[in-house]
Amino acid sequence: MFDLNKLKEEQFKLAKKIVLKDSFENLELVAGVDCAYAKDDVVAAIVACDHKTMEQKDKAFSVMKIKVPYLAGFLAYREGPAISEAFVKFATKPDIMIFDGHGTLHPRRCGLASHMGVILDIPSIGVAKQLLVGEIKDNKVYIDNELRGEVVVTREHAKPIYISPGHKISLKTSIEIVKNCMRFPHKLPEPLHLAHRYANEIVDKFIKGELKIDVK
Repeated sequence: MFDLNKLKEEQFKLAKKIVLKDSFENLELVAGVDCAYAKDDVVAAIVACDHKTMEQKDKAFSVMKIKVPYLAGFLAYREGPAISEAFVKFATKPDIMIFDGHGTLHPRRCGLASHMGVILDIPSIGVAKQLLVGEIKDNKVYIDNELRGEVVVTREHAKPIYISPGHKISLKTSIEIVKNCMRFPHKLPEPLHLAHRYANEIVDKFIKGELKIDVK
């Protein structure tokens, strides 16, 4: 069993380190981060794209044994180790990372994007497909009367996405970057869409035995 109180304590500590102002100068590489699952293993995929053209520039993946069960609000403990391992494979680090998960739009202000942003010391944005917590007013999402995120419909007739800042970035800039990364007809920003596709490709090859990996 995992000591949830201990994990919550750690999240509160990490949340105190989160910076919600734009703390970057150049914006050339934007990376998407997504995870997929193959039985008892988690595949973390990161795809970096040119910010202006969305041309894919680099990608990396990692496969690790699942050591933490799925617990709502604690996704970083399940996927974080594999994401960190994939991240260190990049020769040129992305300027910003967009995560498939929440940033500060989280009960303890420390969703996957915020948690990993602090751990990796990189500007990060959370883009989630479902709302974990919060009250929506005029497409703004509040928790305890604090603005934490925004609801954005990126494609006609599609369900909305929930954008929140992770670390070293403001909500306003997070929304602008996500919108700039959209490419029709995809619902998700292009780097995240490509990371999702890449993660599923790796899982498919892994299950078929076309990919031999010594999984840790």
